[in-house]
Amino acid sequence: MDKLYNVTDAFTMVHPLTLVKGKNARVWDDNDRSYIDFVGGIGVLNFGHCNPHIVDAIIKQAQALIHYAYNAAAHQPYQTFMPRLCELVPISGELAGMLTNCGAEATENAIKIARMKTGRTGVIAFDGGFHGRTLAAVNLNGKVAPYKRGLGVLASGVYHIPFPSPDNNISDEQAIDALQRLFMVETDIDNIGAIIVEPVQGEGGFQLLSPTFAQYLRKFCDEHGMLLIMDEIQSGYGRTGTPFAFTHLGIEPDLILLGKSIAGGLPLGAVIGKASVVNGLPKGSLGGTYSGNPVACAAANATLDIMQADDVWQSAKHYAQTIETTIRQWQQEGISPWLFGLTGIGAMRGIELRHPEHDVHPSVMARVLTKARERGLLLMPSGQHRHIIRLLPPLTIEPDTLKEGLDILKEVLIALPDGLPAA
Repeated sequence: MDKLYNVTDAFTMVHPLTLVKGKNARVWDDNDRSYIDFVGGIGVLNFGHCNPHIVDAIIKQAQALIHYAYNAAAHQPYQTFMPRLCELVPISGELAGMLTNCGAEATENAIKIARMKTGRTGVIAFDGGFHGRTLAAVNLNGKVAPYKRGLGVLASGVYHIPFPSPDNNISDEQAIDALQRLFMVETDIDNIGAIIVEPVQGEGGFQLLSPTFAQYLRKFCDEHGMLLIMDEIQSGYGRTGTPFAFTHLGIEPDLILLGKSIAGGLPLGAVIGKASVVNGLPKGSLGGTYSGNPVACAAANATLDIMQADDVWQSAKHYAQTIETTIRQWQQEGISPWLFGLTGIGAMRGIELRHPEHDVHPSVMARVLTKARERGLLLMPSGQHRHIIRLLPPLTIEPDTLKEGLDILKEVLIALPDGLPAA
């Protein structure tokens, strides 16, 4: 992409392409070349590009009412969607919430809710976590580069501890020790209003939160009057093979954050939680001009229709099983010493590239992305060292297309050097 489009160069362009159309798990560029899409708009297209049911809902709503701000007057798509969404979320008791324009905005509003409800300003987040690029959200991210570079001193009151997971070398005990140290060295426990965590880290490399630690957090928050916020922006809407990832952990959060696939590709996010938490806040403290736009809500209602269809979950199950079986087979075949294994759970899987002697190396992922794209497959990196391939194809991907994409990836991995890449 060497043309000038008057777009800031602050964007990191993973793939230098200009896309013009998409259908389920395939996209086409402006040269009419087809690619199998394992990126999915970074987790936005769990149900495929231009899903016909979603497209029909968008067209129908756009012909009736394109926009009205819910702060000014209510509109039907918003009021239809919210009860349906709350019914889907497996948190006990009465639920309530609000719609936002995106996941980062959901994060911002959840922090506002936590502050107003608890009267406390402090928040605990996790190393490797990602919650958005807006100013408050970026402060929660457990990674400086590239998100916090050049921003100077950020607002105080955010503290980070290690993320314990079966996918890394961090134990529950290490995380608990860090939490306890926090209250001995950094801040009074009564300053903390919320703990925010991804049940499966997205940007962090598709790492599953330790279920036993999640249960510890739930008890800890209850004992100390803190809210437990689960960021399901990427892990929700079926990505792990269940509607929401926190069900794998055996707990219920106070609030969940949604975004990405919630509206099939249109901008929408949500904060959903216990009515006792979300209600009773100052009038006018929440809202936004475009939050819960009618067209986006119509798309979101269509997305819920799709989630209620059995064939979607059968497809997600097939996808998860295929990934697990295929990677295990590749390991048995020894196709590359760089193939370390899988991270994540269910249909939310990452492929870790880690050499038994040389550990991780920045050039390996760059080579994989380039060579896969040249063969017609789009991939996305993740992890602290950009060494984990995040697999985000639609859950509705056709079995033949999935196999074709995995065959391309296998060829790319086989072609990697056995040792360190040449400088």
